[in-house]
Amino acid sequence: MKLKLDWEQFTTRSFLRLSILAFTAIVSFYLGKHWSDDSSSLTFFSTTQSSPATSPSVAISPNANLSSILPQNATPAPPPLPRKVGIVDEAGSMRTNFSSDFALGTGIDGESDGAVGNETSDQVGSAVKFKVDKFEVCDEKLREYIPCLDNEEAIRKLESTERGEIWERHCPSKEYSLSCLVPVPQGYKTPIPWPQSRDEVWFSNVPHTRLVEDKGGQNWISRDNDKFKFPGGGTQFIHGADQYLDQISEMVPEIAFGKHTRVALDVGCGVASFGAYLLARDVLTLSIAPKDVHENQIQFALERNVPAMVAAFTTKRLMYPSQAFDLIHCSRCRINWTRDDGILLLEVNRMLRAGGYFAWAAQPVYKHEEPQMEAWKEMENLTTQMCWTLVKKEGYLAIWQKPLNNSCYTSRDPSLAQPPLCDVNDNPNDVWYVNLKACISRLPENGNAANVSAWPARLNEPPPRLQEVQMDSIIAKNELFRAETKYWDDIIDGYIRIFKWKKLQIRNVMDMRAEFGGFAAALINQGMNSWVMNVVPTSEPNTLPVIFDRGLIGVAHDWCEPFDTYPRTYDLLHASGLLSKEQKRCNISSILLEMDRILRPGGLAYIRDSKDIMDETMEITKAMGWHNDLRDTAEGQYASRKILMCRKPMSRS
Repeated sequence: MKLKLDWEQFTTRSFLRLSILAFTAIVSFYLGKHWSDDSSSLTFFSTTQSSPATSPSVAISPNANLSSILPQNATPAPPPLPRKVGIVDEAGSMRTNFSSDFALGTGIDGESDGAVGNETSDQVGSAVKFKVDKFEVCDEKLREYIPCLDNEEAIRKLESTERGEIWERHCPSKEYSLSCLVPVPQGYKTPIPWPQSRDEVWFSNVPHTRLVEDKGGQNWISRDNDKFKFPGGGTQFIHGADQYLDQISEMVPEIAFGKHTRVALDVGCGVASFGAYLLARDVLTLSIAPKDVHENQIQFALERNVPAMVAAFTTKRLMYPSQAFDLIHCSRCRINWTRDDGILLLEVNRMLRAGGYFAWAAQPVYKHEEPQMEAWKEMENLTTQMCWTLVKKEGYLAIWQKPLNNSCYTSRDPSLAQPPLCDVNDNPNDVWYVNLKACISRLPENGNAANVSAWPARLNEPPPRLQEVQMDSIIAKNELFRAETKYWDDIIDGYIRIFKWKKLQIRNVMDMRAEFGGFAAALINQGMNSWVMNVVPTSEPNTLPVIFDRGLIGVAHDWCEPFDTYPRTYDLLHASGLLSKEQKRCNISSILLEMDRILRPGGLAYIRDSKDIMDETMEITKAMGWHNDLRDTAEGQYASRKILMCRKPMSRS
């Protein structure tokens, strides 16, 4: 009888253990597949056959004889002891704090604690598709080249330019895409680090004086020998941004910088002093302006190490999701908000979070000449029809608040309901080359996006809009979100310990395949003094609303086309799983040449990707003159992925 009872207990325990093991395997398989590139080569298995002509032996990295691009005292840590995946606890329930050493996919792989292996490269199944000895340096006239904004031939063919079409994207065809290395200005120096760069930058890095001539009297910018100085003023706040921000806080205390208001958009930003000074108040401001007569204003902003991007209100939606910004600000931004039935202000409304604020500092607010009074009346009428509430008007500044729900819109007199609500089938998060619409974007009935937590809690909490991301999900999306956050926290912690990231000048960062923004969140969690432009490829699930709800910034982009920023504007480019994903659609060399264009001299690129693409990638980066350092992830030298750490040279011969 006792033997029978023991056998039953044994079989019960065995069944429970096998069930837990099976559940763990299923969850791990999904996480490995989720962000994969949809190819046959997944994180946990590979159906790729080795080429008969390729030796199955492990070869030494072609960069083994190069000195590391990282600090010389940064020696690799010993491999960590094997760690349990720990997805389920003893009771068979999913943990909330499980270790994410397991791979989450091509875009999120299995290196934790910064542990690195040797510099070997498994060449099995790998083939170099690209052969070039050396890329030439472009003509000097391309020094400030932004391919999709400087396409003069396409601009000349425009049928109309009255609505700012010349400032929109007009990308060159593939045969005219960039095939050389953008030159560096003579005398270029390592940029001045943050926070000193808020107040001064090297003249030689941005050698343009027109803004000094045009705006020097408004306290924007001045030149002092070999430097540009930024006193912190603007056209409407010549006494300084700090005083101006204090005024906003006093006018509407509910704005609560750094708590309720975390993410802002500054339209027509000049040299971005508004956003630069908000950083000290824990507000992340994306400063935007067109590439217009105010020469290189966005380039100055980025040289100051302030988040900025070239963008304009014209005929297309901006590349940001609905309800992205807690505050949108326009100080003398020279935009006619009421033209074409208010279509431009309706675009502001689309991007403004429910309950968010629009601050407008302009002549119609305070001047009493008839044209200005008429412009104010038009603005008043339009904002009333849009159900915005004028919270405060004081001096030269007016501040409105967007409603929290659709009740005001639906209660309008049908005969006076202009602008109309957008069609129920309109997706306000579709932004890639989508025309502006003269309608009011509907707010979700469930209140999503209006109910985000205050900063900093929102950074690590799964936001309600996470559930709206269109992706296959056989497990809770909240768990996937937490896994990604934990995973990147582990890796960034390792980079800081092993590669001394905090001693490097890493300020302007771009995550080229951002997913949920876990990489950017980890930089904040680990105390890095950086900001991140989170790029969500248009070929993947749209996670931008999640990124903004976390209190981060980002943009939609197709990497088959160039990015809208000046050359030499980022210190670190992070590309996880990007090249293997996009090689089916784009030329890898075009992506890497674009990376070279926007990366600062001396800047870093970390490329985490399939080992099958590394040989081709290294051929291209070598031809660009980059210093390469190929390493294993913590999964070991036979893992399906490698990490290629690159440094762009300071100068080119």
